[in-house]
Amino acid sequence: MLTCRLQLPSQPLLKPPPSTAQATTRDGGLLFRQKLLYLQSLNINPHKALNINPSLRSTPISSLLSLEQSLSSYGLSRPSIGRILDMYPLLLTSDPLPPINFLLHEVPIPLPHLPLSLSRCPRLLVSSVTAQLRPTLRFLTSLGLVLNSHTTLLLVSNVENTLKPKLNFLKSLGFEKPEVNRMVVRSPGLLSMSIENNMRPKVEFFLEEMGGDLEELKRFPQYFSFSLEKKIKPRHRALVEHGFKLPLSKMLKVSDGEFNARLIEMRLQRVQRR
Repeated sequence: MLTCRLQLPSQPLLKPPPSTAQATTRDGGLLFRQKLLYLQSLNINPHKALNINPSLRSTPISSLLSLEQSLSSYGLSRPSIGRILDMYPLLLTSDPLPPINFLLHEVPIPLPHLPLSLSRCPRLLVSSVTAQLRPTLRFLTSLGLVLNSHTTLLLVSNVENTLKPKLNFLKSLGFEKPEVNRMVVRSPGLLSMSIENNMRPKVEFFLEEMGGDLEELKRFPQYFSFSLEKKIKPRHRALVEHGFKLPLSKMLKVSDGEFNARLIEMRLQRVQRR
């Protein structure tokens, strides 16, 4: 007995739709890669940034774009922003406005000078206003200093461990407190110099080899800002070799060409007087 069997056409197997978890993982990976590419476009090292600031992993790229826009609105160029953020990756997830407002309204520095101040010392943007910047400003102003875009970097210095030792060193030379304050006002760079690597060797050379008078240092504290090996020593020895002596300001403030021309002129004048 013959039977008739109906054969149905075979159906292709359908793949199950991707799970929500898989889609989310794929989207998350894409967004993370976009974030890395964005950091690289600013010349920020993504691996260094993530190691120093792990919370950057969960920070949306929109927040990073807002941060760039905010810093740009204060006059910082994109290369400057990238350099600052690469130096201080913690800034990528922090608010830069409190220190910026402090600089503009409490120091205060003019808005056009803000980019120079921040470029010279990006650490200002990651410093606490209440714990670091404001107390240091009070101390510096007590000395008579009026800060500008070139000297705001002093605000990140530790008062007790960095600033006061410089003042105490100058007092140890025999200067009175008001004299030290006036020296610092005339040459604020004194507060950023190393005592052992800069100030002490220059004082010793000035007193021992140059036979200098502390009164002259008081009048010209900028002496400490010149290179001992490249400018102070060679110029002093050139003068000694020809039997001349100049005040510190005239010896150091001119260019090499002007100094040599002055030395030749002095030698000619001496010959003419004979």
